[in-house]
Amino acid sequence: MPVRVEDASGFAGHADEVFAPRDEDEVIAILRRAGQTRTPVTIAGAGTGVTGGRVPDGGWLLSLEKLRRLEVHPGRAIAGAGVPLAELHSAAAQTGQFYPPDPTEQSAAVGGAVATNASGSRSLRYGDTRRHVLRLRVALMDGRLLEVRRGDAVDFDVPALPIPATTKHTAGYRLQPGMDWIDLFTGSEGTLGVVTEAELLLLSAPSALLTGVVFFPSDELAIEAVEAWRQQAHPRRLEYLDRPSLDLLRAKFAEIPASAGAALLIEQDLASEQDPEADRWHDRLAAAQALLDGSWFAAGAGDRERFRRFRHALPEMVNDAVRRNGFTKLGSDYAVPPARNREMMAIYREGCLRHFPGSYVIFGHIGDAHLHVNLLPRSEGEFARGRELMLEFARAAVALGGTVSAEHGLGKRKRGLLELQYTAAQIESMKRVKRRLDPDWLLGQGTLFPHETGR
Repeated sequence: MPVRVEDASGFAGHADEVFAPRDEDEVIAILRRAGQTRTPVTIAGAGTGVTGGRVPDGGWLLSLEKLRRLEVHPGRAIAGAGVPLAELHSAAAQTGQFYPPDPTEQSAAVGGAVATNASGSRSLRYGDTRRHVLRLRVALMDGRLLEVRRGDAVDFDVPALPIPATTKHTAGYRLQPGMDWIDLFTGSEGTLGVVTEAELLLLSAPSALLTGVVFFPSDELAIEAVEAWRQQAHPRRLEYLDRPSLDLLRAKFAEIPASAGAALLIEQDLASEQDPEADRWHDRLAAAQALLDGSWFAAGAGDRERFRRFRHALPEMVNDAVRRNGFTKLGSDYAVPPARNREMMAIYREGCLRHFPGSYVIFGHIGDAHLHVNLLPRSEGEFARGRELMLEFARAAVALGGTVSAEHGLGKRKRGLLELQYTAAQIESMKRVKRRLDPDWLLGQGTLFPHETGR
């Protein structure tokens, strides 16, 4: 009997059969059998994705939830594909280390983070998953198991594709001549191979942190602060919440100042509790006209966790609202070069106010010029209008030198956006790579590209 499958966006499909292998040998056996019977295979992680990549349209679902090996060593961690990021972070912290990529959804699995080249709020300082992968073990559809390390070059020719001038980019395959296998598999969304295990870079935890939720009386002042702080400091976290976001959050956080029109979440590494950088931040906040008396600053790990929950509550509340309205999520994952941030923000605001007044939020990784626009449609007409508006935003982002996906990937729901980013010839070059590693077109069928029958 078919099994219903969905992701965090509400996108749903079905699998004819579900497998949860206990180890790599079982993964390989399943892939070999699928190849022999020409059965499509879709890889599933923790189900936190929002683009439908883990949602099959028939065939087999391969859940990697039981691949939970986790070892922490100085400077590195070895993690099975099913290890939740929260577990990785906790284990690293116990050794005085941390894993730099910090996607909002901590229940996401390591395999999914590699598949989408996830990044999150610390990418401003540390970058995306790709920068922190040292080694991968990857099972291919033909039953081979590859173990590749950083620097192991792909053994076939690949063309050069243009890369946007953004700090993050996860739309299609990142192809460059002489590239290594890790860069090919990272961000390929489970369409080229099954990542079973990753060796990941760990860094020494900072001696101290300055963390705060800084409120501003207006959006304009918050944006001015972002532009100034990019030049004055090197925070590891610089996140943004607009007024509609704060209005939505007030249902759970009544302590948000009534006069707040926007907020920035900041985090800065400090050499010690006495680091003079902390005093410099006080001066920056005053110069930026922040609501100092109403802002929140962490006195310890408990406060930092509270701030994380505050930031994480927003997408959860958006997802709940969209599902109550009976629709799948309409959210952007676009990014532009940091110098074009103001222009993209103006486009977002104008479009949302014109088409969705009172039914949208804008939040996210403003330090990377990577904001998430979420629309909250309440009717079929609004949903259709929202889809068109998201396409308008995507075209604008590309026109400004940006990307249609910075961290979530395109999956099945957003695969059409690839045509806005690349020419038909460039997409065909990606498909040639796909055919080389999966000639029967069985793995991740429908993700990134429409289904092809293979050879």
